[in-house]
Amino acid sequence: MERRQLTYSLLVFLFVVSCQQTESLIIQNNINNEVSDIKDTPPVLITEKIIEEPISVWEYIQNNSQLEDYAIDRTTQKYINNHIKDKDLFYSFLENSTFYIFYVIQKLNEADLPVELALVPFIESNYDPFSISPSGAVGLWQFMPSTGRLYDLDKSWWQEDRHDPFLSTDAAVEYFDYLFKRFNNDLFHSLASYNAGPTLVESRIKSNIKLNKDPSFSNLRLPSQAKSYIPKFVAIYEIISNPDKYGVELPMIPFKELVERVEINGQVEILAFSDFVGLKPEFVYKLNAGYTKWASAPGEKSIFYIPLEKANLIKQDKDLFLKENQINWISHNIKAGDSLWELARKYDTRVEIIKKINFLEKDLLTINNTILIPLSQSKDNNFIPYEVHIVSEGDSLWSIGARYSLSPRGVARNNNIEMNSILKIGQQLNIGNKNIYRTIDSKKRTILYSVKQGDNLYRIADLFGVKAQDIRKLNNLDDSPIMPGQIIKIIISAF
Repeated sequence: MERRQLTYSLLVFLFVVSCQQTESLIIQNNINNEVSDIKDTPPVLITEKIIEEPISVWEYIQNNSQLEDYAIDRTTQKYINNHIKDKDLFYSFLENSTFYIFYVIQKLNEADLPVELALVPFIESNYDPFSISPSGAVGLWQFMPSTGRLYDLDKSWWQEDRHDPFLSTDAAVEYFDYLFKRFNNDLFHSLASYNAGPTLVESRIKSNIKLNKDPSFSNLRLPSQAKSYIPKFVAIYEIISNPDKYGVELPMIPFKELVERVEINGQVEILAFSDFVGLKPEFVYKLNAGYTKWASAPGEKSIFYIPLEKANLIKQDKDLFLKENQINWISHNIKAGDSLWELARKYDTRVEIIKKINFLEKDLLTINNTILIPLSQSKDNNFIPYEVHIVSEGDSLWSIGARYSLSPRGVARNNNIEMNSILKIGQQLNIGNKNIYRTIDSKKRTILYSVKQGDNLYRIADLFGVKAQDIRKLNNLDDSPIMPGQIIKIIISAF
């Protein structure tokens, strides 16, 4: 009986082991099939792998790229050599992508597009959201105004969505999705179309087919800029894929979120927000490059991207911040029948405030012009963002104008005074709007900073990453201490 029981137990054990082995083989076969499928389909973001094995964005691109067969011709090699010749410059371009590239990869994965498209902004702008081309293309993805409008990238007095690294990425991914569908998922044709336009590339493809010529990218007759676009792309891809081959040490950019999107009710001043979260203003502008003025755009809410470690601060103290710093402005487009008195009544402000802010000499308004109007619950509590000059001994309209790059007549007009008016020591003069500007000709931006209690030139210089002597020179400051409330100009880099 005992022997029979032992035999039965052994048979059961062998059956269980056999089943386990069979199941293991089935699972392994399924895994192999899945791996095989992954090679033939666009990369998919695998959350489980990210959690278990944190990797860099470069490793992710290397492991998930669909670009296998490509040639390193003479032109491509030239671009590779240019990058590795000045590695410090190349590294700086890669580091520019730190706070954006993970978001780009996420969006590409969501659209089932090749992950290597995340390298395109290196060609377009070196991942610089402030980048502006001589032709007027701007942002990470270098959208032209017409293409930007096509993909709902708005422009107003307050903001330019083409500069916004996140909104422009959404638009770029949507555009690439369209191009890939139009060109049958051909990577090089889609890339060439992004540069030269899909109509031109398509016509060249059709022309080659008609002439029984190979319609692949290398055989298309395209403008030189478009012809060099693919070699530039392949050069970047080749170095990223084989850094050891070229003696390149890729900067560590983790494959994870580094920024968080937060909402703030209403409109807020950028400098005040920067101070609140404890970040340098130029860094806040870098993450939120769509904001082109001294404040976020008027509206029910303002969107900011900030480093993850600052997000909890916003959530905890947001109400206190808004209580002390919230402002509210609108940009009003003048229509037939509008008047200063009607607008002042409508928006609960005063005519003289509207005129002062918008430098209006007369009471007449011009149709289709845009004016700024501050909104306030109290008629006596309207915030007017203009730079103030306090008249000192020897000042004149001419010397003040020269100091602030204004004409003497412009200074007089801003303050509703006559050209022959006698200026009094201590008199406050309106110099102009508190503003931030960028131009195609310059990648520097000028901001106006209100001196706070405890500030000195060296602290302010350190805050903005500039030299104290440059601030002193720009503002014609002597050795006297700067005072709280004093407005000074600071020129910062536009990255």
